[in-house]
Amino acid sequence: MLRTFKGGVHPEDGKKLSAHKAIEPGPIPDVVVIPLSMHIGASAVPVVAVGDHVDLGQPIADASGVISAPVHASVSGMVTAIEPRPHPNGIKMMSIVIENDKLDTPYEKNQPLSESDRKNPDAITTRIGECGIVGLGGAAFPTAPKIRSGFGKIDRLIINGAECEPYITSGYRLMLERTEELISGIRLLMTVFGLNTAYIGIESNKLDAVAHIESMLTQNDGIIVYPLKTKYPQGAEKQLIRAVTGRKVPPASLPAAVGCAVFNVDTVIAVHHAVYDGQPLTTKVVTFSGDCVANPKNLEVRIGTPIADILKDIGGFKEPPRKVLFGGPMMGIAQPNLNAQIIKSTNAILGLSGTEDPLETEHVCVHCGRCLSVCPMNLMPVYMYAHAERGQLDKCEQLNILDCMECGSCSYICMGRLHLVQMFKKAKGQITEANRQAK
Repeated sequence: MLRTFKGGVHPEDGKKLSAHKAIEPGPIPDVVVIPLSMHIGASAVPVVAVGDHVDLGQPIADASGVISAPVHASVSGMVTAIEPRPHPNGIKMMSIVIENDKLDTPYEKNQPLSESDRKNPDAITTRIGECGIVGLGGAAFPTAPKIRSGFGKIDRLIINGAECEPYITSGYRLMLERTEELISGIRLLMTVFGLNTAYIGIESNKLDAVAHIESMLTQNDGIIVYPLKTKYPQGAEKQLIRAVTGRKVPPASLPAAVGCAVFNVDTVIAVHHAVYDGQPLTTKVVTFSGDCVANPKNLEVRIGTPIADILKDIGGFKEPPRKVLFGGPMMGIAQPNLNAQIIKSTNAILGLSGTEDPLETEHVCVHCGRCLSVCPMNLMPVYMYAHAERGQLDKCEQLNILDCMECGSCSYICMGRLHLVQMFKKAKGQITEANRQAK
């Protein structure tokens, strides 16, 4: 029986456009633009200056707090600017610009951990932090502090291979093509938490990945693969925990509260390379898809590569898209132009037409209640929307609006085409700011 959670939706997944496309190397950029903030928490602080020559994998910015992550050069070359540049989140972000010398001279100080250190949880965690690894499923929370916060609390390690957003297939291809690195990374995380067992959750539209991973495992690995019902947002942390373990994370709590830690497939593979190769996070496997993309692909691209350069290299759009998204159609961020760059958390670039993503002009609640049935957090979107629209933030808080993970299931199912998620984002921001001022 396939495991799942209560609620959720099942949109047309669109994965057939790129699921059969093996990972290819992306174009080598002439210039990379690397933001100092590609993670949740404090921005990194530059440790290089304009005019400096840097090597591939060299630290160019250090973590600036407990919740932060360093940044590394994704090419070798000359630092030509440190200035605000367009960022995928829609604003300008301080970035380090490097002119690529096309030599890929490696930073010699990046070395693998010794065999003894690979058995040391603290050494592994420190290396993960040094290599700038963050949650690569979209959240971008720095991985090292996430691990440290779970020391002594975790008895269930869960690997997220659900990849439930429509169109995105980069994680699926990684599971098929880089299985050994995935299993190695899982073993390292099992060592970190002192566990003998780990679980991988994979949706049922990727059963070939389930079979392939199981064929690579031995009984001594202690790794169990769970097929999951294909449903969005099956890959969200709390929903994945519910499906795999049956445990329910309380409101306003983190997975560690129920003894669980969840890591994305991409993140686990990055852990392997950090420990065994000394390789920091300088590339990202990204799905380029959508009905407007001329040649859908899965590409491994350098962090900091402008998306315009990549799209040009793969043939661009076969027709002008109505919307270009960083990420999936449910939670992705629409881009005003193509000047932004690939960052650590980028898992997809989608070009969508009006056919796939229709523009509605009328927005009215018809009181159907469908949003209540699909909310994976068991919230009340229709009432949250009504109170948020009236500015009644105290009532929004009483309805646990801060627990909304903005998955978009309610917006997807809404017959009245209400901008539910946008309203919730606005209300959550107002509540957070009010609480900050109150403190």
